[in-house]
Amino acid sequence: MHIPGLIEKKRDGGTLNASEIAGLINGYVMGDVPDYQMSALAMAVFFRGMDAEETTQLTLQMRDSGDVFSWPPGTPLKVDKHSTGGVGDKVSLILAPLLACEGVWVPMISGRGLGFTGGTLDKLESIPGYLVQLAWPDMLAQLEKVGCCIAGQTDNLCPADKKLYALRDVTATVASLPLIVASIMSKKLAESLDKLVLDVKFGRGAFMQKREEAQALADAMVAVGNGAGIETHALLNPMDQPLGRAAGNALEVAECVEVMQGGGPEDLVELTLALATKLVPSSRDDLRRRLGDGGAWRKFVAMVEAQGGDARTLEKMREVHRAPVVTDLVSPRDGRVEKMDALAIGRLCVELGGGRAKAGDAVDFSVGVECFRKTGDLVAKGENVLRVHSRAPIDKSSVSASIFDIV
Repeated sequence: MHIPGLIEKKRDGGTLNASEIAGLINGYVMGDVPDYQMSALAMAVFFRGMDAEETTQLTLQMRDSGDVFSWPPGTPLKVDKHSTGGVGDKVSLILAPLLACEGVWVPMISGRGLGFTGGTLDKLESIPGYLVQLAWPDMLAQLEKVGCCIAGQTDNLCPADKKLYALRDVTATVASLPLIVASIMSKKLAESLDKLVLDVKFGRGAFMQKREEAQALADAMVAVGNGAGIETHALLNPMDQPLGRAAGNALEVAECVEVMQGGGPEDLVELTLALATKLVPSSRDDLRRRLGDGGAWRKFVAMVEAQGGDARTLEKMREVHRAPVVTDLVSPRDGRVEKMDALAIGRLCVELGGGRAKAGDAVDFSVGVECFRKTGDLVAKGENVLRVHSRAPIDKSSVSASIFDIV
């Protein structure tokens, strides 16, 4: 296969067929296609795009570049969810055990945070002892026992995606719709699911800031999923302000515990229920009862224990990871919250050490931000609006000015 010819073909707006895409991906994983050629192809795709069939074939070839789950006969339905990221998006920690209560299996493969968005694995690793790397036999045994697991991508799961994403990250080709679709969906297809729901965010604190861009991404992922035989749904959700109250690893785990014990912020509960109803036939009211009667909580505890975590710490995460400095930011006047900027909060979390500016950065589990008011809420002068957990004192006036407005 003449690789420069394929790069030229895509550069000039041509369409790559299935065998050409297979040759490129297989060659890249084997080392026969060097990084400089694949980066040239990625840039050609960035500018020229891919049609629906090309995108599907790219996704399938990336899925088949490594292990694909093979489930024993007679096992329950396998379901999962993917979120395109956001600030304070902790839904997975609640959704997986909630769904497991309904008798389905949830083999959730999750990732770490990068940039201003938090990662599910980082949140879970704030639980002492929790192991995010599971071998296939251990995952299968846990699903048989508990019904859910949340773990990281293994070396043999979609190795083409690992290589290509690292390349895109340093060649300014991350923001390409077909490459995004293939990256996300190849890993989900490798789970051999029966159903998948996609939580596609738009707004200030999302990767796709415009709703129409998020809709295009959702439509493309749904098409690939359904085309591969997985019943796939997508919900579009705004991310102009954080989901729930907390942004920061241990703080978010503590908030999830609240929800699974029947409390917590209503926006977080509502989104979790909306996603769950796309995957199981139970009514919204029945699922809400699972949160109120402790069913989801007991499943979560069982999952944590099965993956080596110390479940005794779950109800005291704030004490286990207590930041040295806690600063309350209050309203300077009576009024209404005009904005609560998710992007500014996400960036602040990274600056505090609770996120990553680049892959490989260490994460501080204790730091983060709590929002006590949301956009549109009325506040009184002196009322607490925001709480920042940090290692060192912060500049209260500059933080307040960047995150919220009171009018």
